[in-house]
Amino acid sequence: MAVKTWETIKIRYCEHAGCEVALEAEAVYPADHLPDQPARLSAHRCSHGAACMMTGDSACQWAGTNPTRDPFAE
Repeated sequence: MAVKTWETIKIRYCEHAGCEVALEAEAVYPADHLPDQPARLSAHRCSHGAACMMTGDSACQWAGTNPTRDPFAE
């Protein structure tokens, strides 16, 4: 059976959150009987995204509130 884990890709200081946040990707590793297959990335998220969505202010695309702002591209 495949294994899903969240792995940290980057860590940056976020001005909107006022702290360091991590960009995480959900990696799906294949079952043991398919060992030569690489992991697949199925989703991305910010470690502080849920808290940013609760503020009501437009944050960034990783929080799901502002698709035009990507703080990790800087």
